[in-house]
Amino acid sequence: MIVGAGPRGTGLIERIAANAPELYAGSGLDIHLVDPHPPGAGRIWRPAQSPLLWMNSHAEDVTMFTDDTVDMAGPVREGPTLHEWAGIDGRTFADRRLQGAYLSWVHERAVAALPPGVVVHHHPRRALRVGGPSKGRQQVWLEDRARPLLADLVVLALGHLDAELDDEQRALAAYAREHGLVHLPPDFTADSDLSPLAPGEPVLVRGFGLAFVDLMALLTEGRGGRYAGDTYVPSGQEPVLYVGSRRGVPYHSKIGYDWTGERPPLPRFFGPAEVDGLLARPGGFDFRRDVWPLVEKELGFAHYHRLFTVHPERTTEVWSVFEEKYAAVDDPAGRAALVASAVPDPADRLDLAALDHPLEGVRYGSYEELQEGLRGYVEGDLSRRHDPSRSPDLAVFLGLLSVYGQLVRLGDIGPWWHGFFSYLASGPPGPRLRQLLALSRAGVVRFLGAGMTVSAEGGVFRASSATVPDSVVEARALVEARLPGPTLARARDPLLRELHADGVAETPDGLLRVDPADGRILDRAGRPHPRRFALGPHTDARAPGAFTRPRTGGPAFRQNDATARAALTFLSALYGRAAA
Repeated sequence: MIVGAGPRGTGLIERIAANAPELYAGSGLDIHLVDPHPPGAGRIWRPAQSPLLWMNSHAEDVTMFTDDTVDMAGPVREGPTLHEWAGIDGRTFADRRLQGAYLSWVHERAVAALPPGVVVHHHPRRALRVGGPSKGRQQVWLEDRARPLLADLVVLALGHLDAELDDEQRALAAYAREHGLVHLPPDFTADSDLSPLAPGEPVLVRGFGLAFVDLMALLTEGRGGRYAGDTYVPSGQEPVLYVGSRRGVPYHSKIGYDWTGERPPLPRFFGPAEVDGLLARPGGFDFRRDVWPLVEKELGFAHYHRLFTVHPERTTEVWSVFEEKYAAVDDPAGRAALVASAVPDPADRLDLAALDHPLEGVRYGSYEELQEGLRGYVEGDLSRRHDPSRSPDLAVFLGLLSVYGQLVRLGDIGPWWHGFFSYLASGPPGPRLRQLLALSRAGVVRFLGAGMTVSAEGGVFRASSATVPDSVVEARALVEARLPGPTLARARDPLLRELHADGVAETPDGLLRVDPADGRILDRAGRPHPRRFALGPHTDARAPGAFTRPRTGGPAFRQNDATARAALTFLSALYGRAAA
């Protein structure tokens, strides 16, 4: 049984179809697929949503199919990218409904590729809980069904889920009810009721990532506004969005040019051997102390490989000499000195700390001054991310993908890395940031700055930031523009809540612990359950996405393959149907 029919569940079916000829002979295998949403698209990519909501990747950078860069035991089964399937320009940012149609087609193709006698049964309802002995058939209770479904094994592929409010959000919600305010907690923007956000009224928005971009689109064009070139023409139905966050800036624009020439030879300083060493440490490892220095050196290697080999006129040494010195230096200060001596222009140097905190130490005398300053920052980001002469940025992007593929093996490393990755590598399309600039000039969006704090007092919500000291913005509406955290203890999904109550192993951040080899769920003693598996963001082996850019290794594809092979091997042994 597979609980979750979105892209992760579809990817698992595709891998079952690919591996079955080798690992499972004969017929008589039933796959029960449980999800109230459409198979393939699932909830996030369902067709019933606004066409204003885009993907944040070019259509040519989206695939559900494996290639020979995926490190897996199963066979490669290639297929079209989104742009090849849809027959659209590869540089298009498709809307999510089109991606949902692509995912539905992939699901149908995966089901059709299953061996004869392997049948998929879709149950359009929610799974409530799973029970049964570890050495016997599992019982899965579904809503509106009196008797449980029986399954030899269960795979949870649930994707992103809703969560109960944490202590801070509960307090803000209670304050809003008491004072007649509007409070929208972390949620999927497409599912939020935005109607209480009144035209012309100020709205505090905490969060400057992709959830904000969706909010921005739905409250502007979604309310009848339009763009005339670089100018926004309001409809008069828009609220005024006062947006801030920890960094105070939007996620970096998607890179707007193609890769040319040699790719950096990755992994170089953070690969399987380094991960093996971290996992073998008797006392465990600390991310900041033990892992981050390796990541930082790896990303720097990708950056400087590209700079020295493609833009040598901006360096003072040949690559082979610099590479040897770079490999020998481990301390950050020594590496910074080496780079400064060989790369004259600071704009050509990789400074991850500055990237992560672009407004660190920056102060403005008023919010009016901040608006102009932040528009200049966004314009600079757009210019750089669309300039091929800055192609070391794209090399760093490839380095981030490589690093993520290695970090998956380390389990739960805390939330910071995932946010940092999204900020650098999974930002909005360039056109969205140009729309943001137009909205800022029109006064529909107002920037609050970095280190944003929110308080509830005086019958209103109040926001302040470190970027404009001693200034406060008041509003009667607050939107938390971010996804709910994927914690078991607060998950609204009843099945995950039941697992939490049953005592499965969890990380300090509340993620479900799984065996990194094949996704089997672990108990608190670290023992893998022989009949229960889990894949996705609610686990400590979460990958950057259920689909990925072609030829980048696809950690989720690797995980899907390992889980499919483990499941088929188990079923073959159970029924004596191992392939010849």
